[in-house]
Amino acid sequence: MSTETRRPWTRDELLLAINFYCKTTFGKMHSRDPEIVDLAGRLGRSPGALSYKLANFSSIDPTLDRRGACNVSKLDRTVWEEFFADWDGMMAESERRMAQLMGRKTDEMPADEPACGGDTMRQTAGMARLTQHVFRKMVLSAYGGSCCITGIDHPELLVASHIIPWAQDEGKRLNPTNGLCLNALHDRAFDRGLISVDADYRVMVCRGLDHELIRRYKGQRITLPQRFLPDPGFLEFHRTQVFVDA
Repeated sequence: MSTETRRPWTRDELLLAINFYCKTTFGKMHSRDPEIVDLAGRLGRSPGALSYKLANFSSIDPTLDRRGACNVSKLDRTVWEEFFADWDGMMAESERRMAQLMGRKTDEMPADEPACGGDTMRQTAGMARLTQHVFRKMVLSAYGGSCCITGIDHPELLVASHIIPWAQDEGKRLNPTNGLCLNALHDRAFDRGLISVDADYRVMVCRGLDHELIRRYKGQRITLPQRFLPDPGFLEFHRTQVFVDA
């Protein structure tokens, strides 16, 4: 048995692994992916051990229909449940630890990284901007980098839209089940309440909106994410509190 196999995962390591899991598409969660190789090396783990840990998370992820590996420890579940109970606090903590591990400042991120949608675009400084970046990474990875209404997959045209607006509930700002991946036009319409999503995940359009590029999708079912399915309660809030033609 190797030294690594005998060494239990620590809470700090699991925080980093969950952070990575939330921001990475399933297609990249394998031991040959360069980002996994890099993170595993910094943790003193093998790429195979890290990728297997990510598979363990998929087995306890309540937003997934499928299940992954089943060798889940008590600490795995404890830290995972902490994340789901406090997205903002736990993601902020894990981002700080990730920054330390990567040797960068906590609020450092690509200068040209697009922000999230709606009111969040006016939040551009420090940790607020980093928070947008993290939410965007989680939402876009969940939707495979494509708009859930039109299928547009050009990153510069995509926005991580909050279902319950950023300004209205601080506790849900980093919850990925409060997000939709939309192109910039449909994000604007969603933010202004001109479109919404019904309980069957079908597009609703304001009766007074005649724009063909939007109305053509009325009644179409959105493409659901690989994980972090939009919370039905959040969508109901948008339909009743934001949508102007409910």
